[in-house]
Amino acid sequence: MLYPYKGKTPQIAETAFIADYVTISGDVQIGGQSSVWFNTVIRGDVAPTVIGNKVNIQDNSVLHQSPNNPLIIEDEVTVGHQVILHSCKIRKKALIGMGSIILDNAEIGEGAFIGAGSLVPPGKVIPPNTLAFGRPAKVVRELNEHDISEMKRISREYAEKAQIYKEMQD
Repeated sequence: MLYPYKGKTPQIAETAFIADYVTISGDVQIGGQSSVWFNTVIRGDVAPTVIGNKVNIQDNSVLHQSPNNPLIIEDEVTVGHQVILHSCKIRKKALIGMGSIILDNAEIGEGAFIGAGSLVPPGKVIPPNTLAFGRPAKVVRELNEHDISEMKRISREYAEKAQIYKEMQD
């Protein structure tokens, strides 16, 4: 369900897939070939939410912001099931593991991997191409070829699934 809010209407690329039971409101932009999966809520009623191209936001995730503090998700990001993103920046090709919480002004570096169930506190910066996890999240190592391959596989498979589901909607 799409809701305009105070004159702002969600802007969704024609090639994006939005599953049933997703709620998107206000100042939200979703780029081409991105996918938003079942029961996710994306609110742009406090500040903008900008989602790049080829991003997958998996089931039951919640995306929101604080006043004057947008949520930015760059291209080719994977956001796992039941993730909470709040006024943070997620750089290109990062993966946010299931059940993780990323808070205000945190920045996840390009190609970084946040392990499942992690909490990235306000203002924390996770460097590019690293694995971080825990509560609070701490960098544990550089990513290896297997990690990078898995991240690419997940992104690719979600893009393929999204096209299949999108064809069912048409």
